[in-house]
Amino acid sequence: MLKVDLNSDIGEGFGPWATGDDAGLMEVISSANIACGFHAGDPDVMATTMDLAQRKGVALGAHPGFPDLQGFGRRRMGLSPGAIRNLITYQLGAAQAMARAAGGSLRHFKLHGALSNMASEDAALARTCFEAALRVQPDLVIMVQPLTAMDQAVRDLGCAWAGEIYADRSYNDDATLCARSAPGAVLHDPTEIATRMLEMLRAGAIIARSGKQIPCRIDTICVHGDTAGALGVARKLRQSLEAADVAIAPF
Repeated sequence: MLKVDLNSDIGEGFGPWATGDDAGLMEVISSANIACGFHAGDPDVMATTMDLAQRKGVALGAHPGFPDLQGFGRRRMGLSPGAIRNLITYQLGAAQAMARAAGGSLRHFKLHGALSNMASEDAALARTCFEAALRVQPDLVIMVQPLTAMDQAVRDLGCAWAGEIYADRSYNDDATLCARSAPGAVLHDPTEIATRMLEMLRAGAIIARSGKQIPCRIDTICVHGDTAGALGVARKLRQSLEAADVAIAPF
């Protein structure tokens, strides 16, 4: 039987502004990547999200990004390696404290937005981010985009890692994500998405927009919590996978 984790980037509200249906998604996903306050989230949002995930039995993960609230962490920034290490350490420490206060502990780590995209292109940057996280918590499972510079970095480090594909995003032939500004880069149809994910799991490969199959390790599927209709997509995806005898569980 095939097995896969379902994850979502959540806890991405700020103050009175909510983003996505976190409570609804917690009923569907098996792992939560929780914003750490730099691209989104604040102490109250983090506490609420950690507590909800803990009560629902959803695995807790830190989701750090650039200090860019206005741009939601999706604008590239040129920071020194030292600054990168410090921003990872700072955000991870906050996530650890919030997880412990909720009665749980962090299990995994996933970069957000522009920082993630840059790390998928630059193995040195990816290694800087991952080493900083592992220095704080050596047993973290690092989520990576397979076949990118991130993949190279975790293999070089010899750490625990999980290969992640995106349910609601399309891929280029080199296994990188299509730019959000490109037509068709963000997917919304729940049935189409569920069919596509099942095809990828069975093939053990990313299937690019061109139809090209790129064999890779797939441990977890992400539905972005801030994408329009995310809850409907996640529900349909889980239902379709389980109907096809795919077990849903944390990696």
